[in-house]
Amino acid sequence: MPLPTLPQPSQEGLHHSQRLQNHIVNKIHESGGWIPFAQFMELALYTPGLGYYSARNAKFGLSGDFVTAPEISVLFGRTLAKQVMQLFRQIGKACILEFGAGSGKLALDLLIELEQFDQLPEQYFILEISAELQQRQRTLFERHAPQLLDRITWLAQLPDQFSGLIIANEVLDAMPTHLVVWQKEALWERGVSVNHQTLSWVDKPLNHDELLIIASQLSTLIEKDAPDFVSYLSEISLANRYFIRSLSKILQTGLILLIDYGFGQREYYHPQRSMGTLMCHYRHYAHDDPFYLPGLQDITSHVDFSAIAQVAFESNLQLLGYTNQAHFLINCGITELLSSVAVADALKYLPLSNQLQRLVSPAEMGELFKVIALGKQLNEIPIGFTRGSLLHLL
Repeated sequence: MPLPTLPQPSQEGLHHSQRLQNHIVNKIHESGGWIPFAQFMELALYTPGLGYYSARNAKFGLSGDFVTAPEISVLFGRTLAKQVMQLFRQIGKACILEFGAGSGKLALDLLIELEQFDQLPEQYFILEISAELQQRQRTLFERHAPQLLDRITWLAQLPDQFSGLIIANEVLDAMPTHLVVWQKEALWERGVSVNHQTLSWVDKPLNHDELLIIASQLSTLIEKDAPDFVSYLSEISLANRYFIRSLSKILQTGLILLIDYGFGQREYYHPQRSMGTLMCHYRHYAHDDPFYLPGLQDITSHVDFSAIAQVAFESNLQLLGYTNQAHFLINCGITELLSSVAVADALKYLPLSNQLQRLVSPAEMGELFKVIALGKQLNEIPIGFTRGSLLHLL
């Protein structure tokens, strides 16, 4: 039954969610009655035609379930263009590859700004698994910048090699994550079972090799900071690690920018975060029940940026910077962009000023959201990281 504090879905939405839940239940039965949470999350978000990111339902903006930075303000994409232009001055005009472009708003704002400075990339690749989102992105450009459509190529998989800028804004948090339970004498993996057709939590002894190694290493940190803990639940994302390794394999020369909410390892596995960071988003409400209306809500976890930095180092990527979103945007000149609008023009200035505050305020996105820069064959510090480094927190 829907939670009483959340908006009621339509009958069509309920039917859609039930179809996906039936599919998940069948997968659990096929797997012997239990699947890791990471598999449940993948099914809930990415099952073709049924998963949250694969179905034809509004996700972004006021009519969806959450709002991303590019949806908040054109300033976000325009500011990012300054970082792109610095990169192009260093390596020459190259390509841009964006993962999970959502509505296409970041691509639109970024390309329009680059066009103003005659700095368009050779090609703008969008790797998007949702056919519905691909069409939304194409429609956005047809309406607002049809002259740029020939610069865009939609991909279904990673290219064999790539040079230029790779950007993933709020992508890592939506990758399937494993749930691990630390106890004094044992490590468990939390997974999903079925009880009378109802999804339920079941813990099993942790036996996944790579997951076991990582969890065992983290045990020392957890026990040191919380010596009296009885049970500690958190996430370990193998998918994030696989993603970084894949990017390292294809990147020849260029910059990887990953923007998401998260922490360094010590803060991620803090004693006060003993129930993890798993969060769901439905109609702009946040809650912690991933079994609520599968297919109609987003499921996310915060990013362990120390893990990202470690696997990048092991994959021969340069760690070029790590800071929060506020510092990154200010370093790239977002306040200068706002100051170019006349204060007297209140109809333009006031909305942009409010949007800037949402992007950089510590109470909004400015502190929780982080930006990490990885690269190959680059000698300059990216301008977004010239001040406010948080590398010491990794």
